[in-house]
Amino acid sequence: MKIPQSFYLGTDVVAISKALLGKYLFTSINGIISGGYIVEAEAYNGAVDKASHAYDNRRTPRTEVMFREGGIAYVYLCYGIHEMLNIVTSTEGHAQAILIRAIHPTDGIDLIMERRKMEKLKSNITAGPGSVAKALGIDRRLNGHSLESDVLWLEDRGLNFRDEQIAAVPRIGVDYAGEDALLPYRFYVKGDPYVSKPNK
Repeated sequence: MKIPQSFYLGTDVVAISKALLGKYLFTSINGIISGGYIVEAEAYNGAVDKASHAYDNRRTPRTEVMFREGGIAYVYLCYGIHEMLNIVTSTEGHAQAILIRAIHPTDGIDLIMERRKMEKLKSNITAGPGSVAKALGIDRRLNGHSLESDVLWLEDRGLNFRDEQIAAVPRIGVDYAGEDALLPYRFYVKGDPYVSKPNK
């Protein structure tokens, strides 16, 4: 069952990030479905979060999509190479988003391996946000796209993790954010092989 838009309209982006663990993320490109369940996600709390692209309500052509109503994709290019998939949450005007850092692949694995140019399934195939987007064929053409579409969507299949199975730790690569870099806004499933940087 596709996750309804109401799920994304909550204003607590941190809680939604944690709730995304175990939700299935799918794409259907040229009629072929690929995806898996989310095992790592990072919250970005908009105007009050120095790590967010929309800190201090910064509106640019790139960040404008973050200010729209939740339930759409925010896809941007990082370092000029990696496409990054974010899920826009909250109500219109509140630029909250969640970076999908890793999925545990379950569907279309042959296609995922082909996209990642891998001959066998390794744990880094969908570990890290750039790998997730590449594996699922996600690029900036899906920026602003509904997460209830037939091309990109999330499903709840009843997979849930208990609090003790989830790590809450600081985000990665946000040193510029000062004290906000230390916020425990990255969530991942402990022990899952596809997590990008499990804390030892």
